Amino acid sequence: MNNVRNWSLTVAVAGFLFGFDTVVISGANLPIKELWHTTPLFHGIFIMSMALWGTVLGSLVGGIPCDKWGRKKTLFWIGILFLVSALGSAFAQDPYTFSFFRFIGGIGVGASSVAAPIYISEISSPENRGKLGTLFQFNIVFGILIAFFSNYLFEGVGGENDWRWMIGIVALPAFIYSIIVLQIPDSPRWLILKKRDDVAGMKVLEMIYSKEEALESFQEIKKDLVDTSVKESIFSKKYKLPIILAFLLAFFNQLSGINFILYYAPEILEMAGLGSKESLMNSILIGLTNLIFTIAGMRLIDVLGRKQLMIIGSLGYIISLGMVALAFYNNLGAIVLMSSIMLFIASHAIGQGAVIWVFISEIFPNNVRANGQSFGTGIHWIFAALITLAGPVVIDLFKINPWPIFAFFAFMMVLQLVFVLFMMPETKGLSLEELEHKMVNNE
Repeated sequence: MNNVRNWSLTVAVAGFLFGFDTVVISGANLPIKELWHTTPLFHGIFIMSMALWGTVLGSLVGGIPCDKWGRKKTLFWIGILFLVSALGSAFAQDPYTFSFFRFIGGIGVGASSVAAPIYISEISSPENRGKLGTLFQFNIVFGILIAFFSNYLFEGVGGENDWRWMIGIVALPAFIYSIIVLQIPDSPRWLILKKRDDVAGMKVLEMIYSKEEALESFQEIKKDLVDTSVKESIFSKKYKLPIILAFLLAFFNQLSGINFILYYAPEILEMAGLGSKESLMNSILIGLTNLIFTIAGMRLIDVLGRKQLMIIGSLGYIISLGMVALAFYNNLGAIVLMSSIMLFIASHAIGQGAVIWVFISEIFPNNVRANGQSFGTGIHWIFAALITLAGPVVIDLFKINPWPIFAFFAFMMVLQLVFVLFMMPETKGLSLEELEHKMVNNE
């Protein structure tokens, strides 16, 4: 068990880089806009959402190296992508070079959202898979918190180059991660099913379980062995249920407005009357709230289950987003707005935030898991990119009063609640092979 926990913690550092790299741009948003005099549309496309288009690419193709070269090698090269992106973006002298290196980092984010959850799910037992899977999400929100805090500390340090320090610091954890991830073994399921290396796969299983349990797990995995010369598409009819579930969960994740709020938190708070430095401090409070309730989600996901957390989160979304819209509409002030946003972040952390990466990594069969994870995360990042791209334009459109934006997100969360109540199955306590029978064969 100690081995599994340590390997999961190591791999989950990719989530820290994911969160740090994704949100660090919030502190550089306004300084870059002033430096390069970007229009709202240009800023949305080339500065704010370019990393997310890289993330779309990384998530859609991330399953290919996972299957071909293994989860471990893929995770190592993800670290290198983050390192190159951080240094390149920090030293960029024009918006196009900056966009290119942010795109590179985005590929790392997208690939990490495929490789890390798969690896953790494949080394975990049914009893601890949810808790260990949420380590990835915990590290994402920890990275987000550190990004907000780092941005706050670098504010005023380098004058007009503050934003370069904010973005460049990501290179340090990226370098450390690239070294430590080399110490983990590859996934036993990948070794057995893809590489056809039973000896190596069994060796890893014996590092996870007792000899008897390892043999039992080995035999269960071998039963799922398929002819890898026959390439199966995840869009074949028998995978219809997991495809629909992955699509809707990822779709609703972004239609909650989570990335919109995280990316544009300082700007949104300034619209409520808070100054630049004060809004950055409140961004830190948002990150801290995210972290605390993610820990709560980690503790509850294997107890209450994925579906119950999604119900709790959906109700919290509806209430909090409605309150944000009302606060803007009636000009209720910064305190009411901040309280509502805190409730929104808490609802996300304990619901969608805790569930999405675990659930998508569980519902696809062993032989198509990497491609299924790529599909689900790809949908997630396509909508994240679209919303972030539209952010500056929408904010500019509703700059007098942005309440319709949050009313729309609240309505979408009503639809999510309907999806969870009537379509989403529970996956806790079942092995990956048992879930395959449930999802594919409807047993």
